[in-house]
Amino acid sequence: MGNPVLVEVLRGNVVESRHRGAIAVFDADGGAVMSLGDIDRPVFPRSAVKSIQALPFVESGAADAYGFGNREIALACSSHSGEPEHAALAIAMLERAGLGADAFECGAHWSSQEHVLIEQARTLSEPTAAHNNCSGKHAGFLCTCAHLGHDPQGYVALGHPLQDAVKAAMEDVTGAAHKSDLCGTDGCSIPTYAVPLRALAQGFARMATGTGFAPERAKAARRIFAACMAEPFYVAGSGRSDTRMMEAGQGRIFTKTGAEGVFCAAIPEKGLGIALKCDDGATRAAEVMVAEVLAQLLKGDALAGTLHEMARPVLTNRRGFEVGGLRPSDVLDVQVG
Repeated sequence: MGNPVLVEVLRGNVVESRHRGAIAVFDADGGAVMSLGDIDRPVFPRSAVKSIQALPFVESGAADAYGFGNREIALACSSHSGEPEHAALAIAMLERAGLGADAFECGAHWSSQEHVLIEQARTLSEPTAAHNNCSGKHAGFLCTCAHLGHDPQGYVALGHPLQDAVKAAMEDVTGAAHKSDLCGTDGCSIPTYAVPLRALAQGFARMATGTGFAPERAKAARRIFAACMAEPFYVAGSGRSDTRMMEAGQGRIFTKTGAEGVFCAAIPEKGLGIALKCDDGATRAAEVMVAEVLAQLLKGDALAGTLHEMARPVLTNRRGFEVGGLRPSDVLDVQVG
């Protein structure tokens, strides 16, 4: 049996499209708070796990060695929009480590923000790797290599000491073996491993609480989450869902999107982690899912009202007329009492 319909898309008052998916909400000890759909099927978390991948950057001492603060740590966890501030900070991070932009191995692409892309097209002959949405993560990787004395060349490759450290952190946090037969290559060229949603949800609860971690790892996890929640623009960008949700949360919720309809999140005060996947890979539906789950978990709180609205975005046409919207399905709308 397939995963349930979790999001409906309306045109007028008629359901035009439906998005199926799976959602896991767990505490740090592995207790299930919400489970919808197949949460045991391995999925590629993609960019949703960048905060875990940033653990070696902080734990190694690289972040402190180069004098980095919240913005740099947040950028190391980001899928940014390629706005000028993002690209400039990524380059500045490399310069602190004595490296240049030619060290990036993530590839180049234009900004995902239309108005920024238009300006780039006017002023640049081509985008640079600093504009890549993963350049912050790669800047963190390269700074870690420089600090530890690893050869930065080939830092994205399977078997490089940096990627070995990232894999070890992922396995420790999620408790899931990162197997070679479930390994693929991410959009920015690093290895990515498919793991179950339940493991990801528990992993984010552990990141939020430090449960089961050695003291240094617990400290690093708290620092990474705090940096992202303090500087959400550097995690995402102008108007992006992660930016809007973490700005609304004011240090109470952590969220991070990933490609192909994946989203991970945490509510530190409740010790809960969230991981979800929209089956068809639609980001618009994954955003509705995570906002609704967060709203339900915070029911009775003023923040829940803001998140409830985010889970029901309005759709407009090219003339600005309201033509429909998205909403959680009845299956998702009644999960937490």
